[in-house]
Amino acid sequence: MNRVSKGVALALLALTLNACSSKPEEISKKATAEVLYSQARTSMELGNYSKAIRTLEALDSRYPFGPYKTQVQLDMIYSYYKTGDTAQALANIDRFIRLNPTSKDIDYVYFMRGLTNMQSDDYLFHDLLNIDRTDRDPQHAEQAFKDFDKLIKLHPTSKYAADARQRMKAIKNRLARYSIHVAEYYFKMSAWSAAASRAQYVLETFEGSPSREKALEIMAKAYKELGQKTLENHVLSVMKANYPNNSLLR
Repeated sequence: MNRVSKGVALALLALTLNACSSKPEEISKKATAEVLYSQARTSMELGNYSKAIRTLEALDSRYPFGPYKTQVQLDMIYSYYKTGDTAQALANIDRFIRLNPTSKDIDYVYFMRGLTNMQSDDYLFHDLLNIDRTDRDPQHAEQAFKDFDKLIKLHPTSKYAADARQRMKAIKNRLARYSIHVAEYYFKMSAWSAAASRAQYVLETFEGSPSREKALEIMAKAYKELGQKTLENHVLSVMKANYPNNSLLR
């Protein structure tokens, strides 16, 4: 077993042992809102987000109109995100937006929506094994892009806006790579026109993406297969101006 595989196996074993050995502690029915919130925050600070969620849910259920109601909802969103429960995180996010559209924390909630959808697009073990899976369905990445875009448009001066812009750049590169995978599939299936069209979409949509060079390669090859010499030469001239060391120009 190589080092990476052994590391993954140990991580899985640790998760299994932790799941088997930890039993949910009973939450006192007599605890006040102050006590429950203090316990939840302590759990969060210790990184025990599963325990924090149980306490926060109890607090939200018992004291829905208490002094901590808004912060409890925000903490539940973050705790669900940290446990990787994206479905519950999104459900709580949408609930917060619906009930508190003018909250001073609404920009944070939109930011968390983007982060959660980015998390849904990640596959932990693919990352651990250094496997490129940008060929998978990008629906969550697309939604994350929309979430960050909405945050920036509605709250351009938010303290989360700069981070959101950086994440949007990363998402654009991921979406560009996905389109390259699609174009390569079309090329493999001898669907030359479809391949060229998808590659052109990358050029038109993802300005500044590292995938643009590959898109030009696919277009040049596809036009060659189609016998479109004029279009092929035009693409090669663009490549020469922007990527003079590309192997197609040798």
